[in-house]
Amino acid sequence: MKVNAYAALKPNEKLESYSYELGELGSEQVDIKVAYCGICHSDLSMINNEWGMTEYPIVPGHEIIGEVIAVGKAVKNLKIGDKVGLGWMSSSCMSCEQCMDGHHHLCYDGESTIVGRNGGFADYVRGHWSWAIPLPDTIDMSKAGPLLCGGITVFSPILLGGVKPTDTVGVIGIGGLGHMAIKFLKNWGCEVVAFSSNPSKKEEILKMGASKVINSTSHEELESITGKLNFIINTTNVTLDWNSYLTALAPKGRFHTVGAVLEPLAIPAFSLIMGEKTVGGSPIGSPALTKTMLDFCVRHAIYPDVEEFPMTKVNDAIEHLKTGKARFRVVLKNE
Repeated sequence: MKVNAYAALKPNEKLESYSYELGELGSEQVDIKVAYCGICHSDLSMINNEWGMTEYPIVPGHEIIGEVIAVGKAVKNLKIGDKVGLGWMSSSCMSCEQCMDGHHHLCYDGESTIVGRNGGFADYVRGHWSWAIPLPDTIDMSKAGPLLCGGITVFSPILLGGVKPTDTVGVIGIGGLGHMAIKFLKNWGCEVVAFSSNPSKKEEILKMGASKVINSTSHEELESITGKLNFIINTTNVTLDWNSYLTALAPKGRFHTVGAVLEPLAIPAFSLIMGEKTVGGSPIGSPALTKTMLDFCVRHAIYPDVEEFPMTKVNDAIEHLKTGKARFRVVLKNE
């Protein structure tokens, strides 16, 4: 089958029209007609080879919403016509200890949707049936794409960290990931404190569900919450004064990063030891947890704030995100 897509041929260049053949469908694979695809900051990192693993040409896009149009002979639980989502991962081995334990997203032989293969800035995409997540019947497909990567990235830590509805929690960085973290945690029952370096976002952040917004550039405001937070999730990818946030944690508090900070995190040992605090991180989540998250979103009407661009305007959409104008996720629509 011929696929029409948009690809980067070199780092730091605009995407160009690009066509390729998918080849024969594998027995456990499905083909998906792409209706919507979100643009994640990870797409930008891969386009520009910031992580040193990009193969060109690259077709980005890993927040895919669409319809199954073909199924391999060994596919389970999916049929032609099903509405599905495909996120950061497109396959896992289904036999290693991690897969057998339900942690498919930690599979050593897992396949990422845009690493060494073509993603969702296209009219069709292919993946293993287990990672084509069935969508709830009533979900808003036009807003669901970012949930498949950004959404599960901030939902998974809530369960990993054992966050309770009675907890007071913090969210660092209120962008594409952070604004979804606020919505999840608010509906989880938590009191949410948001950390932002942009005072102009304060009213927007409060409307999302935060009970308080801390100016992360203000030493005095950071000091005002010393020892008060049970859990903090960091969604930024830049180096910060990590000790200020460790100090904001209550005893036995947990600091969790999902932001891909390229420099080592400077974590003072005594800030952990004296309060029995912990530092952790995580990628996305398993297919089962992703499905649970989607059900949770429908139950509580949780969606990212999105701005929609036609797929043909992909370069305009990327520039909109790169320049920090997105509020707060960008979604491409196939016409």
